[in-house]
Amino acid sequence: MSSPYEQKKHQSKGDVVWHHSTVTHQDRVLQKGQTPVVLWFTGLSGSGKSTIANAVESQLMQQGKYSYLLDGDNVRHGLNKDLGFSDTDRVENIRRIGEVAKLFVDSGSIVLTAFISPFISDREQVRKILEPDPFLEVFVDTPLDICESRDPKGLYKKARAGEIKQFTGIDSEYQAPVNPEIHIKTAEYSIEECAIQVVNKLEGLGYLKGAQ
Repeated sequence: MSSPYEQKKHQSKGDVVWHHSTVTHQDRVLQKGQTPVVLWFTGLSGSGKSTIANAVESQLMQQGKYSYLLDGDNVRHGLNKDLGFSDTDRVENIRRIGEVAKLFVDSGSIVLTAFISPFISDREQVRKILEPDPFLEVFVDTPLDICESRDPKGLYKKARAGEIKQFTGIDSEYQAPVNPEIHIKTAEYSIEECAIQVVNKLEGLGYLKGAQ
């Protein structure tokens, strides 16, 4: 039996029309005084994605910026609770997040997402979904042995014991970014230093200023 999202792909889009709002994207951008962008944090489980993304959002908040963090675990509690961890479900998980991120960008917000998103093709799909809006891939580069030593949820231990199947980095592939816009090496820097690197990059690229 096909899943709900697979069934929807076969439904006609003829009756679905995009409705334009009176308040435009540019209106929202001007109101917030910043340039919206998606920061796509990717890395192994335990690499520090959520922790660094949270630290970045805190720094943005201190600067009076408008942002929202979409966390992998949180999203699977609601929007994507019907999805498992097969390759097909992982692809759909990331596609849905891309669509949600696009809505937040339209609101004029800086969007942070923290997902393993193990496949290059899926991350590139999100980049295309967001076009022409900006997408910055943030590679949270942490060696597997360090991720395992952290193992905050005990997932690696379960995966090594065969209790969890298709676990990224163990029996499911993680495809590291080839040319990420931001490359963070957590083995060399503290969480705070990593967050500062990301915020400085945003500042340098002009995203913390109003749209030109």
